[in-house]
Amino acid sequence: MATIKSTSYSIHIGEKSFDALNIFLSKNTYSNYYIICDENTFEFCLPTLLFHSPLLNEAEIIELESGEDKKTLETCLQVWGALTDTGADKKSLIINLGGGVISDLGGFVASTFKRGIDCINIPTTLLSMVDASVGGKTGVDFEGIKNHIGTTSEPKGVFVNPVFLETLSERQIKNGYAEIIKIALIADAEFWKELKKIKSVKEFSSEKIIAKAITLKNTIVKKDLHENDLRKSLNFGHNIGHALESALISQQKDILHGEAIAAGMIMESDIAQSLKRISVKEQKEITDYISSIYKNIKITKEIETQLLKYILHDKKNIGDDLCFALPKVIGAYELYCGVKIELIKKAISNY
Repeated sequence: MATIKSTSYSIHIGEKSFDALNIFLSKNTYSNYYIICDENTFEFCLPTLLFHSPLLNEAEIIELESGEDKKTLETCLQVWGALTDTGADKKSLIINLGGGVISDLGGFVASTFKRGIDCINIPTTLLSMVDASVGGKTGVDFEGIKNHIGTTSEPKGVFVNPVFLETLSERQIKNGYAEIIKIALIADAEFWKELKKIKSVKEFSSEKIIAKAITLKNTIVKKDLHENDLRKSLNFGHNIGHALESALISQQKDILHGEAIAAGMIMESDIAQSLKRISVKEQKEITDYISSIYKNIKITKEIETQLLKYILHDKKNIGDDLCFALPKVIGAYELYCGVKIELIKKAISNY
């Protein structure tokens, strides 16, 4: 088992992470345990967790509907209500068992209930293992805008067990792999070279790849927890990607976060090349690799209009300046403010 130290907690990776979880639970005196899950993790992951961590057999289970469209304040109201009705107090522990929606929403609920109670993350998807569960960002979507309402509130521990990935489809594995590609492109050129050698989807989620991606993200987060500078690099592909995801969800289209981010990385690489931040060769290398894994998404005029509207609300923007986290050669990044709408439209057209 690998253990990575973050700012105020540890990330345990491997099959023995259940042992680390049991040690954590036995060393801390909590009045109540609450497990937040969705219908999928309730069926496929909760029995495994309870088998390996019998201390949780008396936990209250709060089961939510799955889906990004359920990551709302309305869902939070339901969870806050359940916590209140069952007598949760300041010494209660919330256990987020699920993917990115569960860790984002569960972390937000924990950070605001009674002005903050403890939570831990047990990610069950590749996306949540390498991204959402690590770093302390919590939040919900509001008026169609991704993570518009949220806090920075770190969990007390993250327990990453690859056994849960056995329940995932190939599409869900690819969903998480987009965030691994992203961290390599903005933080580690050698890791990027390693990824390009991978031949099968199964290798996307090897414990070695997961640990490397988490280590890279954790290094950035420890230097800039509140996203004042360096942490903005983690948003590469996300200005356009988040806006595209929101636009498609508003049209009730079937889209996963990683699929939108993959498209976002292609388009934002186009912008980076137009601004002479990366070479034509590097842009082609990025586009060719991502396109070999992810199908292109059809962007209608209606979707494009909605996408451009959402981009104006991106959290990195400063006043009227649109700020993008762009690669500055593969393996490094810079925050570029002043990206013009015309350049974004050109990138969408090229895509």
